Amino acid sequence: MILSSPLAFIIIPTGMGILLMVAALGFAFWAQSKVKTTYNKYVQIPTRGGITGYEAAEAVMHKAGIYDVEIVRTPGVLTDHYDPVNKRLALSEHNYSGSSLAAVGVAAHEAGHAIQHKVGYTMMNVRQQMAPVVNIAASFLPFIFIGGFFFGLNGGLILDLGIIVYAILTLFHLVTLPVEFDATARAKRELDSLGIVAADEAPGVSATLSAAGWTYVAAFAGSLMHLVYLIVLRGRD
Repeated sequence: MILSSPLAFIIIPTGMGILLMVAALGFAFWAQSKVKTTYNKYVQIPTRGGITGYEAAEAVMHKAGIYDVEIVRTPGVLTDHYDPVNKRLALSEHNYSGSSLAAVGVAAHEAGHAIQHKVGYTMMNVRQQMAPVVNIAASFLPFIFIGGFFFGLNGGLILDLGIIVYAILTLFHLVTLPVEFDATARAKRELDSLGIVAADEAPGVSATLSAAGWTYVAAFAGSLMHLVYLIVLRGRD
């Protein structure tokens, strides 16, 4: 996921810029803290069935008729992701071999992305098509920062470029929201139907995935705040 940057606010610390910067950074910090706290709690609670994240992801995909997606380990914590290009589902160590409520929840969520890919979920397709453009747009952020630092952002090419870049990032984060929320809904549904988690274990899975969802909301909000700030600056020009 491409995160927005507070660079524009740092370049011109006006009253509005400072307010938006504090709001964006505060929200992002809260979201990251919430997901880490929640994950650390439920990664300590094993499912009674003892099914690992690997097995949960495999079961969810097999039920959907998906047998051509490779499940692999990936370094780090909460680095789990689904790669639609190479049809590879990567799970971090704890979630790959662990049998906690957090592990099966995250694994099933990533399997939900694999299902989206198979059924041609519209918003996932849109996000995939946007990815190359987003990567290019994000590469301009350092130039916006350097140019704004030395020349200011009050009008001109740098400000216009910043608006374009943040417009693209904001749209990308907006499209990401339904993709992530849909994958979470699929994960909860499949874990229940497959009997991987019991009814009294479901709240732990739900809490983990809901906390993770806030990080995507925070990314969208932060990017939107940057965009609004730059548009306001442009209007003053």
